[in-house]
Amino acid sequence: MFDHQQYPARRLFRSRTDRHLTGLSGGLAHHLNVDPTLVRIGWVVATALTFPVAPLAYVVAALVVPNEPTEHTSPVAGDTFAI
Repeated sequence: MFDHQQYPARRLFRSRTDRHLTGLSGGLAHHLNVDPTLVRIGWVVATALTFPVAPLAYVVAALVVPNEPTEHTSPVAGDTFAI
């Protein structure tokens, strides 16, 4: 059986740091734990073989997949601070 507690759900995000266009390839590479260059080469090959399907899928994914959340959190109303 699949143990959900052992393997927590991982979300796909567009990378904020490893990006050339939209960060989609960097985020997908991080999610799949592979080199981003391989993902970018995969997009080029997929585009050559399936034009216009792969470019359309890239654009749709770039619009749908959210940006990676920022690491720092800003203060929220109700938070207490020690001075």
